[in-house]
Amino acid sequence: MTYLSRIRINPLRAESRRLLANPRAMHGAVSGGVPGAPDGERVLWRLDADNPHRPHLFVLTRSKPDWRHIVERAGWPDAEGEHAAIRDYFPLLRQIAIGREFAFRLTASPVQNSHAPLNPTPAQAARLAATSEADQKRPRGFRLGHRTAAAQLDWFLTRTERWGFEVPVSRTDAPAPGLVHVGDEPTSTDSDTSDIGPARDVRITARARRSFLKNGKGPRVTFQSATFEGRLRVTDTAAITARLLEGIGPSKAYGCGLLTLAPLQGRAG
Repeated sequence: MTYLSRIRINPLRAESRRLLANPRAMHGAVSGGVPGAPDGERVLWRLDADNPHRPHLFVLTRSKPDWRHIVERAGWPDAEGEHAAIRDYFPLLRQIAIGREFAFRLTASPVQNSHAPLNPTPAQAARLAATSEADQKRPRGFRLGHRTAAAQLDWFLTRTERWGFEVPVSRTDAPAPGLVHVGDEPTSTDSDTSDIGPARDVRITARARRSFLKNGKGPRVTFQSATFEGRLRVTDTAAITARLLEGIGPSKAYGCGLLTLAPLQGRAG
């Protein structure tokens, strides 16, 4: 079976502040809620902090988890309410059908591959220097994070087809005469917009740069993340189901990759 959990986090507690600030620490706490070996299954998680006073941790697991250690150290263990909701994921997967629309949220790490980074890190520079000029084999590229919102959005929209869904055109009023929508902002039609498609029903609601030492003392891990929210339409049930269960993009251990769906309120699916 597969389970989706939602855990309430109390941001005023010392342990909560440590978990919220460090994806490596949160990864350890999440792994501690799953029985068996830490590497026995792929665990996806995402921290939603729309309300910084009431952040929620979402976790997708194959085995039934136990979150009492997080609730006791980083939640409200003696307060009323459901501190850690654990739900069977199958009812949602059963709703997946061609043409059905859902509201979605995804925190991902948009990346690109480059053989010549503009500002290489010391480790990248050492690897480049070690590459022999006589070596005819093309060196392995570097995975670099997209830093701008425009590049991150383009990364997302150019990959939705392979992920089994499309993002429909945004349901907005037509722009005023003489203006067209480019992304989220109107611009004059004097510029060349022939390659710009219609605005899609997706927006980036959060962006962050994360940097920390792996295992607390190893090499530094740095990545860019972006949270996408909007509306999607299913085009391939097998592909989107795989992405729901296996995640999207890199940095899955550190809070990226979990795609979640919700029914569209007041709309027929």
